Amino acid sequence: MNEILRKQDLETNPTTRVPMCLCLDVSGSMNRIIGGETRDTGRQEFRDGKMWNIVEGGITALNEMVDGVNLFYQNLLEDDVARYSAEICVVTFGGNAPKLIMDFANLDRQETERKQKFSELKAHGETPMGEAVNLALDCLEQRKNEYKDAGVDYFQPWLVLMTDGEPNGSTSDFNRAVSRTNDLVNNRKLTVFPIGIGEEADMNCLAKFSPKRSPLRLKNMNFKGFFEWLSQSVARTSQSMPGETISLDFEGIKGWADLY
Repeated sequence: MNEILRKQDLETNPTTRVPMCLCLDVSGSMNRIIGGETRDTGRQEFRDGKMWNIVEGGITALNEMVDGVNLFYQNLLEDDVARYSAEICVVTFGGNAPKLIMDFANLDRQETERKQKFSELKAHGETPMGEAVNLALDCLEQRKNEYKDAGVDYFQPWLVLMTDGEPNGSTSDFNRAVSRTNDLVNNRKLTVFPIGIGEEADMNCLAKFSPKRSPLRLKNMNFKGFFEWLSQSVARTSQSMPGETISLDFEGIKGWADLY
């Protein structure tokens, strides 16, 4: 979205914002089948550091994640307060480099773009996690500066980091991302939700991004349960006052997550 529209969003809607970046793994392993009927093709391919059997049909981890994100947006759009306070950008990582597939905007303005971008999303390549987190933090920082320039209040930014594997991008980028994230969290300038997808997710790696809270692993690939909980958490935050301590529903976590 161009800068004129970004500024217009802030001028026409002075509501206190809840800025969030969804940092989502779309590496090749997210093509793995987790449900539905399949047919074995008899072929194998080496992707994302592992050898995979190639099948046709079925429901992939990526399919379920996209459905969860769409449910997340739908719930926020149906909430009278969160609809105007939540702002979301989406960074994906798969292949050689991360991509900012959706920049910050009000939710109504994102609707057409979201449906198109997520319908076109493909899982491929490696897992440049460090590079993706750095890009996500850059996007959050830029939007915070725009809030300040426009005189718009905002809640502590949120970073949702979801992965089904382990990072295999640049070591220096990964270490820089861990350092930046920890500094922000420890200084109460960022809330991080590190989520492992499946048994192959490197939970030790995710823990490095979260000095205050243990990472969580999706139970039974329950993406919809997680994004339902996340939308409720955003709605609860949007109805509070900036600086107020928000009590998240950690009892509700038990339905979709295993503690690490």
